[in-house]
Amino acid sequence: MSTVIEKEAPVLWDAPTEKEKFYVEQLSQQRERPIYETVKRLFDFIVSFIALIVLAIPMLIISLLIVWDSPGCPIYSQVRLGKDEKPFTLYKFRSMRKDAEADGLRWAEDGDPRITRIGHFLRNTRMDELPQLWNILKGEMSFVGPRPERPEFYAIFDTYIVGFRQRMMVTPGLTGLAQVNGGYDLRPEEKILYDIEYIKTRSLWLDCECLLRTFGVVLMVKGAR
Repeated sequence: MSTVIEKEAPVLWDAPTEKEKFYVEQLSQQRERPIYETVKRLFDFIVSFIALIVLAIPMLIISLLIVWDSPGCPIYSQVRLGKDEKPFTLYKFRSMRKDAEADGLRWAEDGDPRITRIGHFLRNTRMDELPQLWNILKGEMSFVGPRPERPEFYAIFDTYIVGFRQRMMVTPGLTGLAQVNGGYDLRPEEKILYDIEYIKTRSLWLDCECLLRTFGVVLMVKGAR
């Protein structure tokens, strides 16, 4: 399936001033966890593979609905930074007009007029993230981990959040500790605190807890924009 690759757009806001710097805990090199990493990767591969097969027809229907609602390719891609700052192409269902960032890059807001009718439903149910199952299958992402950000956002956050890039010490995730504790409602300086906590305490138990809580967030339509 073809995709639309978003071009780098100008940023529409300035970074906070020097007086507003935010410092986070500086982590030491994380110890190797071969059993945990192997089991987690095996789970990611098996579940994403099965999910892509089971959801193939529903995802095709979603693609047709997107095209019917708004002209343009139903899937778009963005460059994100993954583990060890390695760039990769992330896929999502398009939930905004195809010219959503024609005037510049900016966060989605409550009542954002760029979001399409189908897009509201996709965002509320988090179905816009389903194409990322392919990223998980390839190993670029995991089901649980810090959400991957665009290089442009890292360039901004680096100016006032000291230690923000530490979140790339682990594989990014479809959901994570920050997402189940506020999601879009959290500011970057709040999200990084949850990301740091996850990196320090990550385990199969914590991953399972995040996944279970994610279902609750989706059912309650919490933190969506």
